[in-house]
Amino acid sequence: MRSTPLSRRRALRAAAAATSAALCVTLLAACGSSGDGAATTAADDGKPVSLTFWGWAKGTKDVVAAFNASHPNIQVTFEEIPAGAAGGYAKLSNAVKAGNAPDVFNVEYPQLPDFVSQGAVQDISKLVGGDLKAKYLPQAVELTSLGGRTWALPLDASPQVFYYRKDLFAKAGITVPTTWDEFRTAAQQLKAAQPDTRIATFFPDDPTTFEAMAWQNGAHWFAAADEAWKADLTGPETRKVSEYWQKLADEDLVRVMPSFSQQWTASLQKGETAGYLGATWGGGVLKSTIGTAPEANGAWAAAPMPSWDGSPASGMLGGTTFAVSKDSKKAKAAVEFATWATTTADGFKARISSGTSSAYPAATELVPVAKQAFNTDFYGGQDLYALYADAAKSVKPGWTWGPAMGVTNGTLKDSFGKVAGRTGTIDESLTAAQQATLAEFKNRGLKVAQ
Repeated sequence: MRSTPLSRRRALRAAAAATSAALCVTLLAACGSSGDGAATTAADDGKPVSLTFWGWAKGTKDVVAAFNASHPNIQVTFEEIPAGAAGGYAKLSNAVKAGNAPDVFNVEYPQLPDFVSQGAVQDISKLVGGDLKAKYLPQAVELTSLGGRTWALPLDASPQVFYYRKDLFAKAGITVPTTWDEFRTAAQQLKAAQPDTRIATFFPDDPTTFEAMAWQNGAHWFAAADEAWKADLTGPETRKVSEYWQKLADEDLVRVMPSFSQQWTASLQKGETAGYLGATWGGGVLKSTIGTAPEANGAWAAAPMPSWDGSPASGMLGGTTFAVSKDSKKAKAAVEFATWATTTADGFKARISSGTSSAYPAATELVPVAKQAFNTDFYGGQDLYALYADAAKSVKPGWTWGPAMGVTNGTLKDSFGKVAGRTGTIDESLTAAQQATLAEFKNRGLKVAQ
């Protein structure tokens, strides 16, 4: 029996609730310490409130300006910080420890559990009602909920799709693959027809792309079990993905090079890389990266991610939230600002005002706003947001990010470098990351499930 949209949304929310309840046992310090603060701060007395906000994404400054212009009683001072992995998270963590963190800040989904487990963010559950949660994609709500409580508001969702060169596929007689078996066959056909061209890239510097594909295959890397964290980076669902990509790399059917590097960009511009397994936001990045190449304009298109059985399925690659720092005394105003930024047309329009962003809003009612702002001539006028909407619905529920993703991803990145140099394998990288992650859990005093 095929489920209705309503029943599917209920099932997704039930899965999110079950995951959150299980996680609470391993986040006791954070789950028990922040909720009251969020409920009692920022009294609604009509006095102007000044907020501090840290972020780095393009368009964020415009969001703050638009909010300040329309909210005289809440004024936000914005400070741009480096991107999270480039130093922003370290700056935020240091500020929290020093007691001078901003009231509200951006944090990506994978890093949110880390901030929660450290007690760095407030429980804002009492300020986020069911009506507000209902505005967001259920899978995005799931990623901002831990221990049955709400720790952030989601800005965007980032399911993967497959961007490809229509002309190069047609020249090689390739039909757009819908399964991973077909993808491999297409890679072989493309290499045979155009020896200097490859179908896609394995990014040794970007574990999140691989993680999204493991997620797509039903892997669950982290979970709470018996009051302890469990990490499983080497399970059968993940091994299937790793063995598949290892074989593609060994047989020289895909590029192995750093993401967004000059080398990768040049291969796209020259038509030597004919596809990109990227997120929804990747549509804008790809257009900005190679849009100046005359032969590329109008030649690119997007399709659903291949899946193992051909059924719609996706994981998420990135995505941003708004969190309130633990010591903020203005949580109510901070949530009002975050709500406006993530659920209103004016807020999201300001975020993507440059016209270069193909971000997919977590608040799905804003999809028309995003669609109108992004010119798809580069993609032959394709309705990308219809594709993105289907991809977002197909994101598998139940995925949980771990509380030490900096260590997990750092180890994967270092080990994946050996894959590029052919001195190591993807499986070996996963084993190394598993060991490093469990060691970090113990270092932090987190109980580890055996």
